[in-house]
Amino acid sequence: MRFFVTGEQNRQLLLNTLILMFLGYIVLLWLSNGMLFFHKMGLSAEAVTSYYLGSEQDFTQPKSYQSMLEVTHYHVFSMGMLVLTLTHLMLMTDLPVRIKITLSVLIYASAIADELGGWLVRYLHPLFAYFKIGAFVLLELSLAALIIIVCISLLQARRFGLRR
Repeated sequence: MRFFVTGEQNRQLLLNTLILMFLGYIVLLWLSNGMLFFHKMGLSAEAVTSYYLGSEQDFTQPKSYQSMLEVTHYHVFSMGMLVLTLTHLMLMTDLPVRIKITLSVLIYASAIADELGGWLVRYLHPLFAYFKIGAFVLLELSLAALIIIVCISLLQARRFGLRR
């Protein structure tokens, strides 16, 4: 944690490099997340509704409570860790505090909304498919913004000769 508080990231070439490699790994996660969403559903309300409620035409069953609970269980933990890590990395950037707070709230809210969206479609009303789509798009954009902001900050620190 001292790394974030004291600004040592500006003097630690190895640590900057490791964080950049981590962000590259997160880019792969970001891409595969989008690919999975489009493979399973897509950005149409009908596709999202069919995914959660099943489709006679496609011979698919509605998602079961247990399968949704298992997915939610793993996603809540893993997305929480990812969002926590990215928002902590964002703390070392030179962004104004208001922007940091806004981005943090946005990414946490969109991650929770993305998980909640499927439950709303399945158990409340099919029109929540639009909510699910919006939450997914907002989550993907938020993740991309944080990845880009942290990458730019680290690359600028390296470029200005703050190396060890």
